[in-house]
Amino acid sequence: MLRTLLALGFAVLYLIVGIPVLGIEYLIGKVNPYTRDISSLRMVQWAFRVINRICGVKTTVIGFENIPTDQAVLYVANHNSIFDIVITYSMCPNLTGYISKDDIEKIPLLNVWMRRLYCLFMKRDDIKQGIQVIKQGIERINNGISMCIFPEGTRGKSEEMIPFKSGSLKIAEKTGCPVVPIAIKNTRYILEEHMPRVAPTHVIVQYGKPIYPKELPKEEKKALSRITQNAIQEMLDRANEYEKTA
Repeated sequence: MLRTLLALGFAVLYLIVGIPVLGIEYLIGKVNPYTRDISSLRMVQWAFRVINRICGVKTTVIGFENIPTDQAVLYVANHNSIFDIVITYSMCPNLTGYISKDDIEKIPLLNVWMRRLYCLFMKRDDIKQGIQVIKQGIERINNGISMCIFPEGTRGKSEEMIPFKSGSLKIAEKTGCPVVPIAIKNTRYILEEHMPRVAPTHVIVQYGKPIYPKELPKEEKKALSRITQNAIQEMLDRANEYEKTA
């Protein structure tokens, strides 16, 4: 439990110390919004890396060079743990907002930082609100801010993904932005398999080659969701082979 208490203590301390930092960032944004955004991003990424270190998370990253850095992208990942966000966000090269369930919006201070970093909160059973979130995501992409979404809609309990939610890739379909598939393996062993205790875990994160919706044949454009999910599943299967030979 020591790792759990240390990680939780660090997170709470960071959020408290971050209160005046948010004020400073607000003032910086009055002069230079981009500098404010980048500094906020790097600070949160540093905090997430510290949490990963405290929890004993060791990460093997494959295919990071596949991420286009000259434009906004839509990251699409499988989802097994809250650590999926902690790990992948710590590696985002550019400004990136995550689409998260609205439960997290209720956490004081954390919700402020998330909104500050262009995250959006989706109500799982509210179709109208979900459409509005997708529209906001499209706006983010058009403004040069990448987005990340977990289209399964909930955290899975195994490596077998459930079908992606319909319309989950509308952001890419409407903007034409590159879709970067992410396959995340083993994160559920950090916490979810034995809550509330965290355990040292080797995590494999794979970034697939970007999928450009506008370059897909006409008959495949409507299958973007399926194509992306298949790409993620293929990477998860390769990760199994990687672990056998590592």
